[in-house]
Amino acid sequence: MSDEEHQFESKADAGASKTYPQQAGTIRKNGYIVIKNRPCKVVEVSTSKTGKHGHAKCHFVGIDIFTGKKLEDIVPSSHNCDVPHVNRTDYQLIDISEDGFVSLLTENGNTKDDLRVPTDEALLAQIKSGFEEGKDLIVSVMSAMGEEQICGLKDIGKN
Repeated sequence: MSDEEHQFESKADAGASKTYPQQAGTIRKNGYIVIKNRPCKVVEVSTSKTGKHGHAKCHFVGIDIFTGKKLEDIVPSSHNCDVPHVNRTDYQLIDISEDGFVSLLTENGNTKDDLRVPTDEALLAQIKSGFEEGKDLIVSVMSAMGEEQICGLKDIGKN
């Protein structure tokens, strides 16, 4: 054995914590699945019967939780699919900057400044108008597979 210490500098993470495997036959409507490396919410599942030589197949139709695009995939029902770890966290809105970023207050009192305003025009308009009126707003941030986006808004009243 050598006495040298090896230093590994990894620029990428393993990606193991971003998804977990689940058998395709057990994934249901309103669940989550990874289709074409995108986290999707399942809106439709149909299962075909087994053929003469084959497996039953599951046909998934999912909507990307960040872009809203419709994606489809067909997987044998006995095979494993990747399912994203989807978390929803609420933060208090502190500020909206001119360059399109929001400043949020975390539960432990720190600020989170690395999130862009949502791409959904209706939600963006609600956030901006509520913020300009001086309301205390709570935004819901959905995160999956290393991406985060504001997906909801709650008004907790005036100061």
